[in-house]
Formats: sequence, C-alpha cells, structure tokens
Amino acid sequence: MRALPLTAALLLGGCTLAPAYERAAAPVPASWPAGDAYAPAADLAGVASASYRDLFRDERLQTLVALALDNNRDLRQAAANIERARAQARIQRAQLFPQIDAGADVTRRSTEGTPAATSSSADLSITAYELDVFGRLRSLSDAARNDYLASQANAQAVRLALIGDIANAWLAYAADSSLRELSSATVETARKSVDLTQARLSGGIAPRTDLRQAQTILATAQSDLARAVTAQAQDRNLLELLVGAPVDAALLPEGIEQAGPTIAEPPASLASDVLLRRPDIMAAEYALRAANAEIGAARAALFPRITLGALFGLVGTSLDGLFGNAGSEVRQGTAAITWPIFSGGAARAGVDASKAQRDALLAAYEKAIQTGYREVADALARRGTIDDQLGADRLRITAGEDAYRLADARYRGGVDSFLQALDAQRSFYAAQRNLVASELDAATNRVTLYRALGGEDAITPPAPATE
Repeated sequence: MRALPLTAALLLGGCTLAPAYERAAAPVPASWPAGDAYAPAADLAGVASASYRDLFRDERLQTLVALALDNNRDLRQAAANIERARAQARIQRAQLFPQIDAGADVTRRSTEGTPAATSSSADLSITAYELDVFGRLRSLSDAARNDYLASQANAQAVRLALIGDIANAWLAYAADSSLRELSSATVETARKSVDLTQARLSGGIAPRTDLRQAQTILATAQSDLARAVTAQAQDRNLLELLVGAPVDAALLPEGIEQAGPTIAEPPASLASDVLLRRPDIMAAEYALRAANAEIGAARAALFPRITLGALFGLVGTSLDGLFGNAGSEVRQGTAAITWPIFSGGAARAGVDASKAQRDALLAAYEKAIQTGYREVADALARRGTIDDQLGADRLRITAGEDAYRLADARYRGGVDSFLQALDAQRSFYAAQRNLVASELDAATNRVTLYRALGGEDAITPPAPATE
C-alpha cells in the first residue's frame, strides 16, 4: 500500500500542455518544374536515394570519400555535438524519475572518565521529486530529444556536403589536368608558329605584325598553363583539407574526359516530397518540434509545481545493532507546492517567447524546403540542357579543328593571310577549353543533384504529427 502514492505520482506525469504538432504543408509545388529546360517527367521516375558508392564509380574517388569520413574534422565536431545532445537528452529525461540517495554514518564519541559511545545511522531518501502533473518535465524531455535528433540530422547534412565537396574537388582537379595538358600542347604549337614567323620575318616575306600576333597566342597559352598548374595545386590542397590527411597522387584523376563519366546519373523522384528526406530539412523540422515542446513547458510554468520528498532511516548505538532489535526506524515525508502568484508577467511572457520561437523556426523550416526545391529545380534544369551543350561543343571542336587545319595550309601556301590562320587557331583553342568546362559542368551537376535530393537514407525522417 505504501507504494501506491509513488506509483500514482509516476502515472500522473503522462500529459503535457504542448500544442499537438502537425507538419506544415510544404510551401512548394507537389512536382518539379516542367518546360524547355527540363527533361521529360518519365525520365525522373525512380527512387531518389542512392549511396555515394553507387554514383561515384571510380575506386579512387570512393577511397577519398571513405578516408574523409574517417578523418574530416567537421565530421568529428558534428559527432561530438551528437554526443553532447544525447547526454543532455538523458539528463533531461532523468528528471522524470525520483532521485534516490543512500547514506550511512558512524560516530564514536568519548570524554575523559566515561566509556566511549558509538552511534550509527543509515538512510534512503527521495530528494525534491517533482510531480509532473502539468507535463513541464515531459515537455522539456521531448524538447531535448528533438534537439538530439536535430543534431543527428545536422551531422548527416555535414556528411552529405563533405561527400559532394570531395567529388567536386576531385572533378575540378581532373578538369584542370585537362586544361594543363591542352595549354601545354598549345604552347608547343604556338612556339613553332613563332619560330616560323620569325624566320619569315628575317627572310623579308612576313611583316612584324605577324610575329607579334604569333607571340600573343604563345603568351596566352603560357599564361593559361601557369594558371592550370596553380589550380591543380589548389585543388589538391582542398582535397587534403576535406580528407583530413595527405592525398596520395595515385588517387588523383587524369583528365575530365576520363573522370566525368565515372559519376553516374542519380535517380530523381517525380514528387517534391522527397525533399523531406534532406538532412537539413529534417534538422529544421526537429528544431521546430523542440520549440513546440518548449511551449508546453512554458505553459506548465503557469501552474503549481508539486515536489515530494521522503526519508527512511535506521539509528542505533552500534553498527551491529543497527539492523537488529536495537535499531530505531526513522520515517519522514514532505510535500511542497509552489504556485507563481505574481511574477510581473514573466511566466506569460515566457509562453509568448516560446510561441514566437516556434513561429520563427516554422518560417526557417518552410524556407529550408523552398531552398531545397530551388536547388533541385536548378539542377534538373541543368540536367535537361547539358547534353545539348556538350553536343554543340563537340561539333564546334570538330569544325574548329578542320577550319584551323585548312587555314594553316592556305597560309603556308600563300593563299590566306597569317591573321586568318591565327583566328582559326584561337577559335579551336577556345572550343577545346569550352568543352572541358562543359564536361566539368555535366559531372558536377550530377553531384549537385545527388546532394540536393538528400543523398542516401541514413536517418529516419520525423513523423508528420505527434501521436
């Protein structure tokens, strides 16, 4: 019978004053945009979830990502934040249960001329257990749990961003490798052209302007070569920062024409509700749910707070007799009620503040969905047009190469001027550089779409409503 009051107290703490949570309607269309820039809807069917190993088919890139997941400092910081939030949630949940303390004491006292006296005591106590009648502690526990889940989602967002950043840096290195090779080859060709023009000038059959034009082409290619060498070094530095360790040269790609096709096309879902899987949007929703629970705690602060205490102890004149007939029992129970009669409006202001915080986080959640929709729509728009651009760039190279070959032959045969040959060379060189940029754009677009769709499933999205 003595256990009934405590049992009843525990059972009473099952309700809260928090508003029932219902997921807000997504402030974006239910499907992705359609139009000239977008692929047909049939091409988007599929499950928008894939592992990075399914998309990044080059083992060197897979190795770099795996190394980064072990070594990256941002991920380590995110993992520490998860542990801190988990501990805070456990601390807050512990407040729902009584705290039971045990103690024991032995005292020996003697004075001159009298026998020594010994007294012993032992006790169990429940210290200031709050009876959670209005759900204040439960609301705080729910808020802490959602903060913990938000930290998990934030860590997943960091992980997803890291994977994408590594892939983009790896592809940038490949593109700069292609540009370096192209610039180096152009330097050699331009140097031969300068030598030939110098000889023609010395022989009196070419004007000085032809030599200066040839030197301009050579200097441009040399400048581009230096820029590509610098960019490659910077790309590798970025990779090493992201990976968190030195990067072996064997893990670096060759040109973008080889590296680009190793990035597979990510599957995209027809419905925009796939955005709810994005870790940044999940984190925003968990933060919103935590704020919703905080409203319950603020409301409960308007009502009385009841705390219970209990003490059961034994007192005896010796340690041996403490648990025998010589021991005396001590029982004590306390109950206290605190009701905020007047606080200058602080308690109600607390409710208003928690509601305002909830509204602010609701706006942030909706903005996260809108941002995600825009990122996916932009990636799909690029996806729908990049093949046409690549086809045009390749045709431009074919035509430019032929035009340069013919113009050079006509110049050497004395049919056309040197300026026409140089213009053809410039156009061919620019077309080659444009193709490298387009191939990089196509590959990074696939990475961007993978990131925008939320990557792989690693954590469970929030339920749409509270139970």
